[in-house]
Amino acid sequence: MADTKVRVQDDLYEYVNGDWEKTAEIPADKATTGGFSDLDTNVEKILMADFKAFADGSKKVPDKYLKQAVLLYKKALDFKARDESGVKPTLARLAKIQGLKSLSVFNGELPALYKNLYRLPFRIGVDTNMKDTAHHALILAGPDTILPDTSYYKDGNPSGPKLLALWSQTTDAVLKHFPLSDDDRATYIKDTLAFDKLVAARVKSSEEWAEYNKCYNPTPVKDVQAKLAPVAFEKLVESVYGKVPEEVIVFDPRFLTEFSGLFNKSTFTLYVHWSYVLEALSDTAYLSDELRILGGAFNRALSGSKVAPSQEKHAYRLANRMFSEPVGIYYGKTYFGEKAKADVIDMVKSIVKTYEARLTANTWLSPETKAKAVVKLEKMILKMGYPDKPQALYDKLKVDPKADLFTAVTKLEKAKQAYGDSLLYEPVDRTIWVMPGHLVNACYNPTVNDITFPAAILQAPFYSIKQSRSENLGGIGTVIGHEISHAFDNNGAQCDEYGNLNNWWKPKDFEIFKGKTQAMIDEFNGLDFSGGKVNGKLIVSENIADNGGMAAALQTAKEDKDVDLKGFFLNYARVWRLKERPEYAQLLLAVDVHAPHYLRADIQPRNFPEWYEAFDVKPTDKMYIQPSKRVNIW
Repeated sequence: MADTKVRVQDDLYEYVNGDWEKTAEIPADKATTGGFSDLDTNVEKILMADFKAFADGSKKVPDKYLKQAVLLYKKALDFKARDESGVKPTLARLAKIQGLKSLSVFNGELPALYKNLYRLPFRIGVDTNMKDTAHHALILAGPDTILPDTSYYKDGNPSGPKLLALWSQTTDAVLKHFPLSDDDRATYIKDTLAFDKLVAARVKSSEEWAEYNKCYNPTPVKDVQAKLAPVAFEKLVESVYGKVPEEVIVFDPRFLTEFSGLFNKSTFTLYVHWSYVLEALSDTAYLSDELRILGGAFNRALSGSKVAPSQEKHAYRLANRMFSEPVGIYYGKTYFGEKAKADVIDMVKSIVKTYEARLTANTWLSPETKAKAVVKLEKMILKMGYPDKPQALYDKLKVDPKADLFTAVTKLEKAKQAYGDSLLYEPVDRTIWVMPGHLVNACYNPTVNDITFPAAILQAPFYSIKQSRSENLGGIGTVIGHEISHAFDNNGAQCDEYGNLNNWWKPKDFEIFKGKTQAMIDEFNGLDFSGGKVNGKLIVSENIADNGGMAAALQTAKEDKDVDLKGFFLNYARVWRLKERPEYAQLLLAVDVHAPHYLRADIQPRNFPEWYEAFDVKPTDKMYIQPSKRVNIW
């Protein structure tokens, strides 16, 4: 129901969602309610009920993958065993960290440390080679910071010191359960904060990570080894991957250049204590219930959640995290309607056709660039619902029935890492889905040039056979157009039809595109939201996608003789309905590449003449912007 106290011409989001927001209550163990969040909650309730039935035998487990997931679920639910064991399952790992008495000992243990998931002062792994997406590459990046983004560590940001003080308090409460004296506990926390500060000064911010194409920095292995000294990097790589590749893709060049100031003889003890403390904190999720709750206190404070998830929800989420693709396939086969799938596929084809027409009619691209853009669109792969079978990884994941939960999870995580590492010299499997079928979301994968729409997002208000086609286009249609538009956002536009980083633009065209990108940055940059300011550069790629998605969905809707533009925009605003805790809103402002939900609903419609036509919006209305300031890219 629309909020009649606010004119739609003055505030679309409030008009649609205002009455709902006044009465909506955020669950105590969550940071949000509404929109994506409510659909996700409903999917979780369905699957939790099924897992409970699988576990008690009242429902048959359908396949071998779900049997492993249910075994892990039951093990996670055995809090009697977890409470009796306390911290004992972790003590050997923690002692291993404390045994790293020198750099020489560290280098001697380095391959084993990596293979056994110990924290290193850098990260390595296998990813798609962005210049040659048929093959994999070895990548290197810096470790994560304690706080969500490096901006929290900047002078003048009052949140940083407060959050670090809170982190110290909650960490001290956790470490009291581990075999450390009071003096050692204080020293370990102080040293962890000192090492974290060194990390924060060297790694990328969320704004920098948002330009993901800048992660492609191929560097000869010998140069990486020289800059990572005193780490025996080449020996580590040879031990893990069998042979040393010629180059490493360095995701964060500044981190590599400044590594010597992070990890050296004088900072080694800081590193050891940092590794110990973060290990202990992460381990709490698999120990006693008291430690599970204590260990999650800081993250709950970041999001504003009031209580920890229930034991049942915790157990389901763990099983789901480890076996997400099989769980998604089960959900899709059990609850996904083929009629809805066929209808949405038809809608996707319509929007792709519209997109091609828009590209062909584009007035600022040269014919050569247009032609290549159309080729990229034609080569785009659609993944709808859920995959036919789980990827090969899940054949490697076996839950040890005799092990305690912590040990069982560690074995699973080691198997996942080993499988990922085994792919370095294997061709890329382009059929892999990057989202499971029960996730309420959608995505574009730039290195494959595919779009994925999990089964779970095909629900109202995004899509319903009970909604008009115009309403569905305002919901799932704009999402479809959004994901297609990522192929042509500031990052995707630099990749060709096979996902390779490849400049397929005429220079003049790309200069015009960069100007339009800057206009999109300017449209959002500095807007007030939840006591902070929006970072237009951080969210530009998602805003370009929102803008292009709305353009394509609107044009598709207008091809219907009974188009309902009011229904289109009203359902678009309904999709972004969200109520969030203030702490979570602040967190998202710092790290989320998406614009705040309210602004997604209220800013983009103003860029399109159909908005003004649908509701007779005048220059005196608050939802009006003059034509010269409207941003239209695709």
